[in-house]
Amino acid sequence: MTEASEKTERLIASVERAVAVLRVLADAPSDLGTNEIARRSGTNASTVSRLLATLAKDDLVARVPHSGRYRLGLRMIQLGHAALSRVDIRDAVRPHLIALTEITGETATLSVPGQESTMTVDFVQSPSSVRSVAALGRPGVPHATSIGKVFLAYGGRLPPGPLPALTDRTVVSRAQLAKELAVVRNRGWAEARGEREADLNAVAAPILDHRGELAAVLGVQGPASRFDDTAMRAAADRLLERAAQLSSGFGLTKPGDTL
Repeated sequence: MTEASEKTERLIASVERAVAVLRVLADAPSDLGTNEIARRSGTNASTVSRLLATLAKDDLVARVPHSGRYRLGLRMIQLGHAALSRVDIRDAVRPHLIALTEITGETATLSVPGQESTMTVDFVQSPSSVRSVAALGRPGVPHATSIGKVFLAYGGRLPPGPLPALTDRTVVSRAQLAKELAVVRNRGWAEARGEREADLNAVAAPILDHRGELAAVLGVQGPASRFDDTAMRAAADRLLERAAQLSSGFGLTKPGDTL
């Protein structure tokens, strides 16, 4: 191996470690110290300390003065908004989100697929005082959400290892999940009943591009006490209608055309 190739590999490894640090901070519900970041990212503390100092220089992370802990920096907000502004599909889907919320009374969401999961890029909140709260940039849980099941049914892959149980209704059997994904592909929409959060139900449908590949996912979610079987079925019908219109814009007649 040449000196140049060794240097390239070292640079790639360092970027991967920096990304791991950013992911740990993004997933954490509160500020974290250097040792905890090191533990969660699987990197030694001295390396993490140097990475944090480098990231902080450009405000990608911020050190909390009184505690010495770290959080994501304001620069990340700027980068996030810049990335979202280039997701043109939001402009096309926004009217459909508004209509879905008006029709169902529940929160409607738009998510886009990534390498390992999906991410929420737009939503319209339910007008009800008791409602499901969406958040921009929130990653999906593939095996425990309706949006995640659409992601898996239309080409996404689960990471190796056991499937974590988030509630007592989470599907943790890969065989059982495979059967459910076959149903999703057959009927064109997915559901989740108290699987990520015990009191949250949701349905989702795919938006496919001209190649028949997953471009985005439309979702409707609401409190289980109100968003029951009847409401979920009605919402799924509306989702299929909207997803068909949007998929048509990508060159398909309806989401099921490629199945």
